[in-house]
Amino acid sequence: MFDGATPPRSPPLRLAIISTYDEMCGIAGYTRALEQQLGPHAEVTVFDLDQYLLRSPHPRVQRLADRHIKEIADRLCEFDSVNIQLEYGTLGRTTKQIVRRLRLLVTRAPTVSITFHTILNYDPLDWAGIRRNLMTGRIFRAGQTVLSVYRNRRLGSRVYRLLRDNQSKRSVTAIVHTRRDARLLHDVFRIENVEHHPLSFIDAERAVRIRVTATRDQFPVLRALPADAKLIGSFGFLSPYKGFETAVRALHYLPEDHHLLIFGGVHPQGIKREQSLDPYLQTLLDEAHISTTILDTIGRKHMPITLNLDAASKDLLSRHPEDLQNRIHFMGVHNDEGFMRAMALCDMVVLPYLEVGQSSSGPIAMALEMGCRVLASRTLAFLQFARYHPDQIDFFDIGNHAQLADMIRAGEATPNRDRQLRYNTKTNTALYLQASQPRAPGPGFVNQIRDKIVEGVT
Repeated sequence: MFDGATPPRSPPLRLAIISTYDEMCGIAGYTRALEQQLGPHAEVTVFDLDQYLLRSPHPRVQRLADRHIKEIADRLCEFDSVNIQLEYGTLGRTTKQIVRRLRLLVTRAPTVSITFHTILNYDPLDWAGIRRNLMTGRIFRAGQTVLSVYRNRRLGSRVYRLLRDNQSKRSVTAIVHTRRDARLLHDVFRIENVEHHPLSFIDAERAVRIRVTATRDQFPVLRALPADAKLIGSFGFLSPYKGFETAVRALHYLPEDHHLLIFGGVHPQGIKREQSLDPYLQTLLDEAHISTTILDTIGRKHMPITLNLDAASKDLLSRHPEDLQNRIHFMGVHNDEGFMRAMALCDMVVLPYLEVGQSSSGPIAMALEMGCRVLASRTLAFLQFARYHPDQIDFFDIGNHAQLADMIRAGEATPNRDRQLRYNTKTNTALYLQASQPRAPGPGFVNQIRDKIVEGVT
């Protein structure tokens, strides 16, 4: 296991990190955290992947995107090592674009490590779902499902082959966030030199400083809440896979002093022209019965009704009796520091995500490092994360709002401020520094994933 020791080097290691950087996204946040962690031990330069260029469908802009990648690649010879924070979509829109640009960056780097934020496995087709779509006339959706699976297979196959080919010519290390993904890359896709470590953002000293200085006055909405209000925090961009509606449903069964704070907003890529309200945001408002009446609720169920209303029933036409307007608060998008301060103020952090094949999550890592009490849904990613931090996370089944409500009521309200994490920013720093050292290339190099980071983790 890495003990956090950093080998001395003179002159300092010159390290380039290629990543999105200015975008409000998790990868950019993790890159900023890495820059801080590695800064005392290396000269770190971050190359920002311009998402305007790389994601544009216009042919002329795509040519500019290729030039943008070439300009980055031409400078990589100035560095001792290069790390690529790989989320496939940040390099382009098509398989051809992504593979071509990644190949250029890898082949120009003297020593390279690639951090995979998504692992493309050979998932089987969901034939049952495809048949349901076809039988209900949703032919386009069925076609999209098939195309998506085959696109992911093709993209993953070409990227993994690219790594295997280059490992016979130069030092290439793959870094993933779970042991499961490490074994998949090594055992199934035959990639050598695979390391893994959970996401890590905040060192213990910085977490203490944030907790000491965080106050409700820093968030105007919280300033107006009663001092004894119990704060339940959920974090992340508003997206259906985040499962925030589970937390909203649980709030209906909690005492009046419990308030749900949703820190996040609609992702910039999800903003649609002339769309009056994001569909998922509308789902959350409906679950909270905000701006609805009982008649609205009955009407959505398409139930024929006949009502005789008198003066005493006029509230049916004004406000729903279970309206959570005063207990659910949309806190908006904040930077990394704002997220951490918010977590420090919450009595608990609830992450009710759905299972979508995600391999990592920044909010759960931040919440644990901030000493929060963490309640998370039993997704495969969260279960894998918990293997690095046993007995630190309370789990509930995906979508089970009744179980979540019971856990919130019955659990301890005091977060674990003295939590000691075995896998932390020091071990993360050591991993990246080791991955930056040249090592003998080729398939003959002995893979060490089972006796390095995974020591003591079963």
